[in-house]
Amino acid sequence: MPGQDDIRAAAALIAPHVHRTPVMQTDMLTEGMSLQVKLENTQKTGVFKVRGAFYTLLTQPVPEAGVVAASGGNHGASVAFAARALGHRARIYVPEIAGPAKIGLIRETGADLEVVPGAYADALKLARAFEAETGAMQVHAYDGFGTVAGQGTCTLEWEEQGLDADTVIIAVGGGGLIAGAMAWLQGRRKVIAVEPELAPTLWTALRDGPDAEVEVGGIAANALGARRIGTICYDLARQFGVESLLVTDEAIAEAQDALWRGLRQVVEPAGATALAVLRSGVYRPEPGEKVAVLVCGANPAPAVA
Repeated sequence: MPGQDDIRAAAALIAPHVHRTPVMQTDMLTEGMSLQVKLENTQKTGVFKVRGAFYTLLTQPVPEAGVVAASGGNHGASVAFAARALGHRARIYVPEIAGPAKIGLIRETGADLEVVPGAYADALKLARAFEAETGAMQVHAYDGFGTVAGQGTCTLEWEEQGLDADTVIIAVGGGGLIAGAMAWLQGRRKVIAVEPELAPTLWTALRDGPDAEVEVGGIAANALGARRIGTICYDLARQFGVESLLVTDEAIAEAQDALWRGLRQVVEPAGATALAVLRSGVYRPEPGEKVAVLVCGANPAPAVA
């Protein structure tokens, strides 16, 4: 389980390789409320996952066979990007639902890419088979120590930039990003998880137990499409009493549009999911409650008018 010392070490190590993403206070996203937002969608590869990818590759011996990863798209692009930067071979498996923008981003890195039928779980099976056959190093999308410690640097950085919030709202797929936030914050701030109604992975696990699996679908499935929550995320969510709230696809799409109209930020559905819980009224802050939202993904761009 990564701790604060691990996350501090990760931040120092990956600093030359990642962006320090901007933070702003804005009243342009929610009526009558000022929010602090961190625009992690401006990260290299457009997503926070590059943090965990670099930290993993910088702290583990990479075999001659290189690295392998299964991904809904963003993790694969981040692992491929980090591998190229550090001089390693990379093989990436993604499902067809990853979409052309993410698939194109992976291809640009020069990684060996295989697009497979089905969902993330199907890509993961092939990645594990490749690992067993070749000895390549598996970089898990959300449930590895290095992945979570790396993602935790996002919240550490945010606090260094003056995070002023009682409540931090973060979207959840497999749980790597929010696990990193929980590992860093250690209960010092309220953390709220947000998931699509059609991919309620953490919500279901908190109800039915850590081995629960869900069918995933909807507009955010190529980023928030894990069928089973990560063990690290589940354990931390139980430890700190983190609640998961569900939002509709319609609410996510509306939040995407709001980020474009209000901040001129073009994000994918997953990147707007945390904001959707506020704009839809699923979460209503108490009077005087200071709220912060993490905008986490920029691939692919939605259609904007």
